[in-house]
Amino acid sequence: MKSLLLAATLLIASLGYSQNLKESNNIDDSKIALQGYSPVSYLDLGIAQRGLKEYKATHNGIAYYFTSDAQKKTFEASPEKYLPQYGGYCAFGVSVGAKFRVDPTKFVVKDGKYYLFLYDVEVDAQQLWLAENHQQVKKKADANWKKLSK
Repeated sequence: MKSLLLAATLLIASLGYSQNLKESNNIDDSKIALQGYSPVSYLDLGIAQRGLKEYKATHNGIAYYFTSDAQKKTFEASPEKYLPQYGGYCAFGVSVGAKFRVDPTKFVVKDGKYYLFLYDVEVDAQQLWLAENHQQVKKKADANWKKLSK
């Protein structure tokens, strides 16, 4: 009976942890960040490159893929530096108070950080962000993210 109670408690706790991860990170049940794209490629190379499963690192319960072992080691040495802004949600969406999935090939690197954006047939959020003053739209997004990430 005790083991059943313990198992139930652990299950409930893990569901809460999983839900919290999803609130603050743009991930699905696979818990793979950036739809498998390399965070090191965004920031250090300024390009979107899909990572490979064999170069995988986990940080705070989320998996990140890289294009090489060297990229993986770079990330592991300083993971916080390489995390996407706003948990990988659309930066422009966050600036207007909403969380949207992104097209991982639509991004902007600015001031040592990278921002991802929604792109579909109706909305090019990257262009909307670029049309604004970066500091002002970032300030709005930062304020909204405090509420949206909880």
